[in-house]
Amino acid sequence: MYDRKSQIPNPKSQILNLKSQIMKYKLGIDVGGTFTDFFLIGEDGSSLIHKTLSTPHDSSVGFITGIKEIAQKLNLELNSFINDIDTIVHGTTVATNALLTMNGAKTALVTTKGFRDALEMRRGIREERYNNHYQNVKPLVPRYLRFTIDERIDATGNSLIPVKTAELDTIIEQIKKEEVKAIAICLMNSYLNTEHEKITTKYLRDALPDLFISGSYEVLPSVRFYERVSTTCINAYIGVVIDKYLKSLLGKLQDINFTGKLMIMQSNGGVVTPDVARKIAAVTVLSGPAAAPIAGAYYAELLGFDNCITMDMGGTSFDASLVVNRKCVTSTEGNIDRHRIALPTLDIITIGAGGGSIGWIDKGGLLQMGPKSAGSLPGPISYNRDGVEPACTDADLILGYLDPDFFAGGKYILNKEKAIELTKNTLGKSLNLDAIKTAAGMYRVINMNMAQGVRQVSVERGYDPREFLMICAGGAGSIHAGEICRELEIPMFVVPDVASIFCAAGMLLGDLKHDYVRSYMTRFSKIEKNKFLAFYDDMKSEAVLTLTEEGISKEKIEYYPSLDLRYIGQFHEVPLEVSMKDINDFNTTSIIGAFHKEHNRKYGYELKNEGTELEVINVRLRAVGVTEKPQSLSGAKEKGAETLQQALKGYRPAYIPETDSMQKVPVYDGDILINNFKIEGPALIEQINTTIFIGDSYNCETGIGGAFIVYNKYLMPNGFKI
Repeated sequence: MYDRKSQIPNPKSQILNLKSQIMKYKLGIDVGGTFTDFFLIGEDGSSLIHKTLSTPHDSSVGFITGIKEIAQKLNLELNSFINDIDTIVHGTTVATNALLTMNGAKTALVTTKGFRDALEMRRGIREERYNNHYQNVKPLVPRYLRFTIDERIDATGNSLIPVKTAELDTIIEQIKKEEVKAIAICLMNSYLNTEHEKITTKYLRDALPDLFISGSYEVLPSVRFYERVSTTCINAYIGVVIDKYLKSLLGKLQDINFTGKLMIMQSNGGVVTPDVARKIAAVTVLSGPAAAPIAGAYYAELLGFDNCITMDMGGTSFDASLVVNRKCVTSTEGNIDRHRIALPTLDIITIGAGGGSIGWIDKGGLLQMGPKSAGSLPGPISYNRDGVEPACTDADLILGYLDPDFFAGGKYILNKEKAIELTKNTLGKSLNLDAIKTAAGMYRVINMNMAQGVRQVSVERGYDPREFLMICAGGAGSIHAGEICRELEIPMFVVPDVASIFCAAGMLLGDLKHDYVRSYMTRFSKIEKNKFLAFYDDMKSEAVLTLTEEGISKEKIEYYPSLDLRYIGQFHEVPLEVSMKDINDFNTTSIIGAFHKEHNRKYGYELKNEGTELEVINVRLRAVGVTEKPQSLSGAKEKGAETLQQALKGYRPAYIPETDSMQKVPVYDGDILINNFKIEGPALIEQINTTIFIGDSYNCETGIGGAFIVYNKYLMPNGFKI
C-alpha cells in the first residue's frame, strides 16, 4: 500500500478571511430533523460551517434565519452578503416528511377500468407472510377517490378503446365535490403509447387549472403498472406540498434580494431547478441524504480509495450508502415507508437512529432506541427544552463523549445533571441500573441498530463491508463510528473536517442530472438495432433540451446509458451500466459478457455456460450537466498546533466500550489539528460541530487531506501505511 501522505495535499482554507474581501460564494443548505446545516465556500477556497435549529413548522424559516446568522458571523450587511451568493444548493426533507407523516395533499387517481385497486393490491406479495397481525400499508389515495375510465391501449401500443370526455366530465364533478387538491393519472400500457394519457391529462388540466395534475408519462414512462401508478401517486401526493414550500422559499429569498441561482438536490445525487422540482416532486423524496454519497465519493478519491461506505448520523435519522468504483450505487426499487417509488435514486438505507433517538422499554423488558425522536423541539433532556425522555445525545453526554459547555462550540449549553437524573429515574429505574450503565446500554443498542443498517446496504447487496473504507458524517456520527466498525470488522474510518455538515458540503459537488427510461421488452437476440438506437437518440434529444434550458451548454453534457436485463424466465431484472461506445457500436457481445459477470457478483451464479438467453426490459439514460465545483471542501484553519501537546485541552472521564468502564482520557482541540499527528486511543477530539471518540482499539492520524483517519490497530494489515 502506498503512503497516502505523500499523495494528498493539505489544503488550508482562509475561514477568517471570508469577510475581508468581496467574492462570490456558493452555499449548501441541508434541512435536517434537528439542525439545518450550512456550508459556505468562497471562490478562493475559503469556507465556513454553520448550524441553526430546524423549524419543523416551516423549513424555509430556518433556511433564511441561517443565512442571516452567517452574515452576522461575517460582520457583513445582509444585502451585501446576499448579493455575493452566486448559487444556493438546497436539500429538503419536506417531501420525505409529507410521506412519512401522511400529510400530503388530498389526491385522486384516474386509471383504466378494471385496475382501480392496483395501488392497494401492489405486487400481491405479503411482506411479512408469517405475521398474523400484518396490515397492508395505507394507500396514498383512498378507494373512493380512485376513478376509472373505459379506455384501453393494448400490449403492442395500439388504441383499442378511445378516451371518452363524457366520463372525464363525471369524474371532474366528483373531484370538485370532494375538494381534491391533486390528481394522478396512470393508464394501462401508456408507456407504449402516451396518446390516451396525454388527452386525459390535458382535459383535466384545462378543466381544473388550480389542481396539481401528474401524468405517469411525465414521471415514469416504463413497464410495471404498480411501480408506475405508485410513483405517479407519490408525485401528485407530495407535489402540492413541494410546490407550496418552494413558492414560499423563493418568496422569502426574493424578500432578502437574492438574485443568484437556487438549485434543489435530487434523490439521484444530481441537482435540478425549482421549476423541475415543482413539476416532478418525486425526485426530491431523498433530497437531503443523497448528497452524502456524493461527498463520500469525493473523499474516497482524495484518499486513494475506490470503494467506501458513507454513514451519516444526524439528529433524527441514520443514513448509510455505498460507493463502488467511485460511483454512487443507484436503485430503481426504492420504498419510502413501504410506498414504492421506482425513479432512479441513490441506494440509501435510512433508519430512525440519531442524536434525538429516544430510549424506551419494549413489552419484553428490553431496551430499544428509536425510531421515535425528540427532534429539535423539545429535543433531548439535556437541551433543557422540556424534554423528559432520554435520548442518544443524553447518553453520549452522560458517558463523557460530549462537553456540556462546548456543544456546537458553546452555542448550546447542555444540562448534564438533568440528563443524569431523568435517565436514572426513567429507563434506569425500569432496568435497575444507574445512569452510566443505562447510558452505556443505550449507546450499545443504537450502535447495533446502525451496524444493521450498514449490513443492509452492503452485505444484502452482495458486498463485504470489511473491504470498504467507512466515511463518517453527521454531528453525532464520529462518536459512534468506532463501535459500528468494530461490530462489522471494518478496519478504518474517516472523519472529514466537514463531517458535521457533510450533506450540505456534498450538495456543492452535485451536477445537474436527469434520468430517462424507455421500456423495450424483447429477447436480446431479437433486438431491432435501429429501434434500440432510436430510443437513445430520443432520450438524448430530450436531455439536451432540458439541460440547455437550465443553462448547460451541449459541450458540458455527459451521457451514462444502462440496461435492465434478466435471464429468460426470471422475475427481477439486473440493472447494468454500459458505455456509450458499446451502445453506439451495438456491441452486444460486450454487454452480454458484462451482464453474466454482474449477475454472478450479485447472486453468486451465472448461466453463461448453459447458454440461457437474455431479455431486455428497459433502456435507460442518465444525462449529466457538469457544473463548476469547489477545488476543496476542507474547512481547516490557517494556523494549527505545532505540537500535539498544544492541542491538548485537558482530560475527562469517558466510557470505554472495550473495558465496559469509565476512564480518564485526553481531550484534543480538533480545530487546530491540521498538521500530521498520531493520537493513540482512548481519546477524544473535539471540534466546534462534532466530537470524535477514539476507542481503546483505535489510533488516529490527523492532517491528511482535511480529514481524521481512525484505524483499528488490531485489524490493519501488516505494513499498511496511512
